[in-house]
Amino acid sequence: MEVSENKKSILKKIIALILGFGPGFFAIGYTIGTGSVTSMIVAGSKFNMQLLWVLLLSCFFSGVLMFTYGNYGLITGETALYGFKKHLKYGKALAILIIIGITFGQWNSLMGILGISSNIIYEILAVNFSGLGDHKYAIVLTIAIVIIVVFYLLMLVGKYTFFEKILVIFVSLMGLSFILSLYFVQPLSHDVIKGLIPTIPKIPGGKMLVAAFVGTTMASATFLSRPLFVKGKGWTIKNLGQQKKDAITAAILIFIISATIMAVSAGALFYDGKVVTQVLDMANTLEPVAGKWAVTIFFFGALSAGLSSIFPCLLIAPLLLADYQSGELDTSSKQFRIVTFIACLVALIGPAFGANPIEVQILSQVFNVFVLPAVVLGIILMVNSKKVMKDYKTSIWVNVGLFAALFFSLIISFNGIIALTEYF
Repeated sequence: MEVSENKKSILKKIIALILGFGPGFFAIGYTIGTGSVTSMIVAGSKFNMQLLWVLLLSCFFSGVLMFTYGNYGLITGETALYGFKKHLKYGKALAILIIIGITFGQWNSLMGILGISSNIIYEILAVNFSGLGDHKYAIVLTIAIVIIVVFYLLMLVGKYTFFEKILVIFVSLMGLSFILSLYFVQPLSHDVIKGLIPTIPKIPGGKMLVAAFVGTTMASATFLSRPLFVKGKGWTIKNLGQQKKDAITAAILIFIISATIMAVSAGALFYDGKVVTQVLDMANTLEPVAGKWAVTIFFFGALSAGLSSIFPCLLIAPLLLADYQSGELDTSSKQFRIVTFIACLVALIGPAFGANPIEVQILSQVFNVFVLPAVVLGIILMVNSKKVMKDYKTSIWVNVGLFAALFFSLIISFNGIIALTEYF
């Protein structure tokens, strides 16, 4: 009897711990969607673990920026874009530029997310029901419409805590699925170590994937939305320590899950010389190792990643507008309904035109890097202003991390421009 009660007590503690980790799940939802999954899978299949160093740096800087933006929100009580508009000389123009840049990147990403998620569901159906091949376009489009309508309706009835609980489920399923996939296939240990040495693959697509890596891992939306999410969680200046732990934990989990996906891809695809070009390619090579279960597990993880990203991507434009207006996100407002409806229509463009969702997703991640330097520079100016931060002084180590992140983002943005000129 005592053993049973102890097990229940441990389970309750684990559930309480997971649910207590709130805003960090939004960070993971923004960061590890099908954009991240696709980038990691394509990189692992093409370059083995060679880009692991990019992932490590991106996650480190993401942790620094999540911590800094969260602290700024708790200390000042202000949202980020409103702060830029209020305190910086050209802050209004900077804030508007950031809103346009991030919304463009996230809505493009939403097209890829919906396309890949719809294709994954189609492939699962095709495995179990023969004869669907002749109707792929119609089925994929129908699935996409059903998914986006369901999510739009959920958006209209949900609040912060509701979105958070759904993300907890999807993110947990995603992490578990990819870890199970890693059990079937692993990369060589010396390839993992070599991947921590900074190098850029000198073949077509190398620069593109480096930019996509940073665009999906150092997601500007993650940092800018953090003050709103910590506010939605009900945290105050008394929760600075909890906010710090949450940011660090989120950055670590993002690295672990992303590195696991890359490792699965390297172990399953790279050593056999196979490259991902279609959605089904992402799991088919696991089948000889573990049968149909591997395909199911892998697709389930990718689908969870996609669904965990739809909420944050639909929320981003209303969030940024609420941030700029320094108001709370009101999911019952006319503005919220209209903006999210437009986002849903944009999401359907990819599936409607039958575009290859993998190409759409990689390209959308590259566009995300161009607004990143402005987002980093804005918070550097804010947290080092005595007028804004009052008695709180930003430590030298946080500043070192912020300036290093700015330098890194400028290099990656330049690399992204070169990658796009080579692509087009």
